[in-house]
Amino acid sequence: MARLVKHERQGPYEIPEGTELPVFICGCGLSKNKPFCDGSHKKTRDEEAGELYIYDANGRVKVEKEY
Repeated sequence: MARLVKHERQGPYEIPEGTELPVFICGCGLSKNKPFCDGSHKKTRDEEAGELYIYDANGRVKVEKEY
């Protein structure tokens, strides 16, 4: 069963301690190399604050809220 998971972060988490090089963990949920960041968060830079989006292979769709 598919689930929608809301990710509010638009960038990775840096794990600098105990590693030779900094390690970046995906915070946006779009990385194809989870748990590591692959730069996919760059797609989220122009998202409007407070809005909900769905990403798939075809791109991004803004979810319209019904009141």
